[in-house]
Amino acid sequence: MNYLLDTHTLIWFLDGDDSLSVRARDKIQSTQNQKFISIASLWKISIKVSLGKLILKSSLEDFFYLLSNTEIRILDISPAHLLKVSQIDFFHKDPFDRLIIAQSIQEHWDIIGKDPSFPQYGINLYW
Repeated sequence: MNYLLDTHTLIWFLDGDDSLSVRARDKIQSTQNQKFISIASLWKISIKVSLGKLILKSSLEDFFYLLSNTEIRILDISPAHLLKVSQIDFFHKDPFDRLIIAQSIQEHWDIIGKDPSFPQYGINLYW
């Protein structure tokens, strides 16, 4: 199964945070699943760190290094993803989350995360 991780899911997974549910951790750690993180999530993390709105347990450089040593692959943004962004309703206003939603819909992947607005788009959410 292919899963797209929400931004907070990746942060909590790499930081070893107890806020990550056991179910989410199991899906991420399963070798039976393909896991992806949107480049939009990495962009969002970078912006929040630079603004001081997000404090990671390690430096941003170390965070990216930790990511590179996992089986989580980075999902680039395609024109099809951007077209899907233009077609979805505005239940969610955050542009990064809207892109993650569009990528999930376009790729037909479920999301590992707990944002309560994601299911409004018909997305299967695992937490």
